[in-house]
Amino acid sequence: MTRDFERLQAEALRLMGSLGEAACKASGPEAALRVITSFLPTLLGDRDATSKPGALKPGERQFFVSGNFMVSPDGRENWLIAETGFPPEQHRLRIAIDLAHPGWVVANRRRLIIANTDTNTEFKQILKTARMGSAMFAPMFRGERLIGQLICAAQARDTFAEGDLDILAAFAPLAASLYVAHGGEAWLRTLA
Repeated sequence: MTRDFERLQAEALRLMGSLGEAACKASGPEAALRVITSFLPTLLGDRDATSKPGALKPGERQFFVSGNFMVSPDGRENWLIAETGFPPEQHRLRIAIDLAHPGWVVANRRRLIIANTDTNTEFKQILKTARMGSAMFAPMFRGERLIGQLICAAQARDTFAEGDLDILAAFAPLAASLYVAHGGEAWLRTLA
């Protein structure tokens, strides 16, 4: 079954205003970003992905995660904030700035989709409790400076397609603006 990305894009556009308004009223940068990261997994991804051969391995189940990897104040790490679906012990996870695909996004300053992580020899598992089968990354900028990235992943392989990445990438500037407007960079320094 072919997914209707025009309908998904229209739905995302319809909701972007109300999500942005709710995020503007949030109590701080992480709460503002969480408005976006908690919404995206409800919209993005093929809900029938689990029926595809090889989508899930024995013992796996479909679930989604979303969040933001923000560049640390010293530029040496990516820090996970506003995460949804991650295990509690990974709250505020810190990884090396060049680690895995979040590192690739920092180095290349471009969005990225890995529809099936099994076919990507460079994929490294970051989620401690499970290997994600499909993942997307969209950079967030303040002017020309990359400040972080918006991510969404699912356990079933081939959950995400380019149309999903287009929507994720459309939300990245909103997320960046909300983060900056809520004093995110100063707030991040308090976590150092």
